[in-house]
Order: sequence, then structure tokens, then C-alpha cells
Amino acid sequence: VQLQASGGGLVQAGDSLTLSCAASGRTFRSYPTGWFRQAPGKEREFVAAITMSGGSTYYADAVKGRFTISRNNAKNTVLLQMNSLKSEDTAVYYCAQRSGDGLGTISSEYQYWGQGTQVTVSS
Repeated sequence: VQLQASGGGLVQAGDSLTLSCAASGRTFRSYPTGWFRQAPGKEREFVAAITMSGGSTYYADAVKGRFTISRNNAKNTVLLQMNSLKSEDTAVYYCAQRSGDGLGTISSEYQYWGQGTQVTVSS
């Protein structure tokens, strides 16, 4: 079971970036997936989540309307499209998967984690 997050980088405020989470070694479509982020000196926080089918999504208030989570089960990937980026979006972004159904917003609900990808937004 491995999750690989990629797509991070250095961008300017107002730019867009798309993160990708790829999974291997498991039945990808059977697990809800979430994105979390952790800024220096801060707790890891929830960003967005998507159900197994992709039919339902949920976002943190801080990113609602700017970020979009989606999944392609045929390609074993989950994307996080990030628009109108702000300096406060700077963090290491992690994708994670959890057993069971439903949308989880707490990191302890997720059993499987990727290694993280750095997103830096300059103002």
C-alpha cells in the first residue's frame, strides 16, 4: 500500500496548481481519500475529501470555492485543483486514504498516508 503525492512547487499568489495522489498495491476505488496540509509550526489540517465513488466531496472553509478535489478510479489517482492560491496556502500537502465509507476530516481517521509535496505561494 503506497500513496504518492506530487505536483507541488513554487507559485505566485493568484496562480493555480494541481496536486496528484497516486496509489498502488491496493484497491484504490474502495477507499475515501483526503488531502491535508501542514504549515511550519502548525498542526496538520484538513483540506478536502472525496468518497469512494467521487460522488460526494467536502472542503475546509479556508479553501472552499478555490480548491476542487476529484478522482479517477480507472487511473488510481485523486487530484486537488488549487486556484487563486494565497500565501497562507503554503504548506506540505499530504494525501491519505481511510477504511470505511464517508468523508473524514480528522487525520486520525486515515490509516494510509503519502509522503507529502511542498506547495509554496509567494505574495
